[in-house]
Amino acid sequence: MILIMGRVAIIGAGVSGLTCGVVFAERGYRTALFAKETGQQTTSSAAAAIWFPYDAEPAKRVIPWALNTYKTLFELSNNSRTGVSIIELRQFSRAREIEVPGWAIPLGASVISNGIGHSLEFTSGYAIKVPLTDTTIYLDYLAARFVKANGAINTNVCFEKLEDADRKFDLVINCAGIGARDLVQDPDLEPHRGQVAIVSRIENLPCAIVCDDAPLMYAIPRGNDCVFGGTNDLSSDLTADPATTDRIVTECSRVLGMERPKVLAERVGLRPFRRSGVRLERDQLRDGRTVVHNYGHGGSGFTLSWGCAREVAGLVG
Repeated sequence: MILIMGRVAIIGAGVSGLTCGVVFAERGYRTALFAKETGQQTTSSAAAAIWFPYDAEPAKRVIPWALNTYKTLFELSNNSRTGVSIIELRQFSRAREIEVPGWAIPLGASVISNGIGHSLEFTSGYAIKVPLTDTTIYLDYLAARFVKANGAINTNVCFEKLEDADRKFDLVINCAGIGARDLVQDPDLEPHRGQVAIVSRIENLPCAIVCDDAPLMYAIPRGNDCVFGGTNDLSSDLTADPATTDRIVTECSRVLGMERPKVLAERVGLRPFRRSGVRLERDQLRDGRTVVHNYGHGGSGFTLSWGCAREVAGLVG
């Protein structure tokens, strides 16, 4: 099936849905987004949104999508209105000799000495310059770009099944994130709960600090604030836990060797991790229409967004 300027319905309006919307609308398709919430109200708004393949499989598919997205975000960083900037990410380990991933070497990644001015508990690490998307700006940028291309955004919409999309749409794209678990009855999807604290801007933090070893911690400075994290628990609880926030802020402050900053907000999101890997494939609905599934990105929604959206478009012509 090759769509010739057909009608496209996209289910889900987080970063995956919005990016797919931009790709299709700017190619001339009559595109509409359908979601309960969009942009700042979605799981995407709770993301630290630094470019890095995390909590998504399989690597042989994830890395090409990520590198495709890296290139686009790097280009968008030239426009301050997008909310995309370039930052040095310092990835550390407390317990092992960290290796620079093969995909990171062409991007200029390099091994760094212990600590580099941070906690001496780190035994190894590497640095790499990557795109950082400020979700408070970037999601609105995507939505505005989509609408400018004549896309339509429909909120407060909850479909029980994909076939609920109006029959006037020739193609349905499933970007429902963790919602796909019920929408298409996918038992492989599981919610990886992430809680972060948004704290006041830290003047002397020029780079992002990340350590995946327990306890997971990251400090990601943005233009107007800083994101402290975090958690990665198997849970569907969207309620911010004050004790967890206290632990996150205490740990990040300790590692950075600074006094506790003011907490401006708490955010909780559910990373849509899929045990059998990201689902990006073409399928058919029971009513005969074509559907393309694009979900299960785990903690890599922003990192994979453009690469996946372009592959979705490639699957339908």
